[in-house]
Amino acid sequence: MDTDDLFDFPIGMPLAARMRPRELKEVYGQLEVLGPNTVLGQLLSGDSDTLAQIPSLILYGPPGTGKTTIARLLARQMNRRFIEVSAINSSIADLRAAMQNSMADIRNGKSAAIVFIDEIHRFSRVQQESLLKAVEDGEIVLVGATTENPSFALTSAILSRSSVIDLFPLSSLDLVSILNLALEDERGLGGAISAPEGVLELIANLSSGDARKALTVLETAVMGAQRTKSDKITVEHVESALNKALNRYDSNGDQHYDIISAFIKSVRGSDVDAALHWLARMIVGGEDPRFIARRLVILAAEDIGLADPNALVIANSAMQIVAQIGMPEGRIPLASTTIYLSLAPKSNRAYLAIDNAISEVETGLTPSVPSHLRSAAIGKDPSYVYPHDLDSGISNQSYVPVEAVRTYYKPKEIGFETTLAERLKRVIAILRRKL
Repeated sequence: MDTDDLFDFPIGMPLAARMRPRELKEVYGQLEVLGPNTVLGQLLSGDSDTLAQIPSLILYGPPGTGKTTIARLLARQMNRRFIEVSAINSSIADLRAAMQNSMADIRNGKSAAIVFIDEIHRFSRVQQESLLKAVEDGEIVLVGATTENPSFALTSAILSRSSVIDLFPLSSLDLVSILNLALEDERGLGGAISAPEGVLELIANLSSGDARKALTVLETAVMGAQRTKSDKITVEHVESALNKALNRYDSNGDQHYDIISAFIKSVRGSDVDAALHWLARMIVGGEDPRFIARRLVILAAEDIGLADPNALVIANSAMQIVAQIGMPEGRIPLASTTIYLSLAPKSNRAYLAIDNAISEVETGLTPSVPSHLRSAAIGKDPSYVYPHDLDSGISNQSYVPVEAVRTYYKPKEIGFETTLAERLKRVIAILRRKL
């Protein structure tokens, strides 16, 4: 694609494509990476020499946040050829062709082309690393766009040769500004139809920070208004275009990991309403309910533990129930368990105790088993004291060699562990050990 054609559009092109920003001042949001004091902002504003060295970039962010726009603006401002490649349907041969075109420009005294690879995370390791030499030798300027975390989706070799730029969902205020521009600009609707501010805010709220989605909903709502011979978009037109918010959730991508992380941290933090929000996001997004239930079981053991021993029982029961009844009914035991675990007292002392013990063993604390504790091959070891023969039910004999005496379990003064802490003090007094 030639740079001069980047911002041309034929009749019938979707509104979102027609409204793609042509210069930096038309870009809304992303001030963290496009502000006047940022490298990208200076490159795109014309404050830098067009012959300036451009670093290879990985633009990471959700859909509709400006990744393709930034790449195109960069090519236009720096007067470089723009070669667009989609990782979904391109091969190594396509990459070689792009690199050859860039080399032809260099031989003709021009700057290296910007090779924009959309969905770069979909390239295999071999495809990604086929770019390394060209990137390293300055034969191309790589600009990759990805919705997946580059740390996981891209090879370390590509990452070491690129700067990762994080882009974020646009605010509702930014989306409303974009929608207003689309209503008035000649590339958009040219003032032929209007929309009350509240209607535009509704579209923005339904679009989850995605400018492309917002413009698509606006365009669909306009078609609805035209069918009713109205020169004004109403809430009804918007609702017919998209009656529920776009749920940005990829059960195999970043959202899978980020939202389950937010869910677990909300339960651990005892914020029941936040936990229910993230649970709803996963349910609506089609997450495997068995995965959610398994994570609740782990949380019950790790973060609640003996502060409420019943938590693990409830979580395990929910896991079995969800596996048996499936969805949508499974949402109910998942919600009940989420609420119970969120409000339960929290203690990770059992988790810390076993991990500390394991760490000691792994670093060499492995003394022999004392003779009175061994499994006797013939008869009973006379030095072993049977606790049930004592009124207290506790024998003060040693249960571990002296060199292995440690205090691993330190109960937390919360929930049921308060009871365990009191009992532990009495037991230790009999065992003649100290906390």
